[in-house]
Amino acid sequence: QVQLVESGGGLVQPGGSLRLSCAVSGSMDSVYSMGWYRQTPGKQRERVAYIFSGGMSGYADSVKGRFTISRDNALVYLQMNSLKPEDTGVYYCNYRAVVNLQQFWGQGTQVTVSS
Repeated sequence: QVQLVESGGGLVQPGGSLRLSCAVSGSMDSVYSMGWYRQTPGKQRERVAYIFSGGMSGYADSVKGRFTISRDNALVYLQMNSLKPEDTGVYYCNYRAVVNLQQFWGQGTQVTVSS
């Protein structure tokens, strides 16, 4: 079992920044990925950024150059800059084991970008 707890969401004006954190605990595989997903009403949950246990990372086209995912031991961060109203949504942290594809989700944190 892996437990994930997100924090750092809130209300921010367009052009502003937020940093989301995901505290990870439990029994993790040696090879895994951590991801940040975004859920907006009426849309499928989309992955906006990911990072593998080996360090490789990637981003959705919509956030490239504005968001940065990083990891520091048991914490995974999503630094979000130049935020836009379309970045509004509930952000979820995800853990996925590469070998058996077992995955876990956090409870989500709301991000609202509005003036």
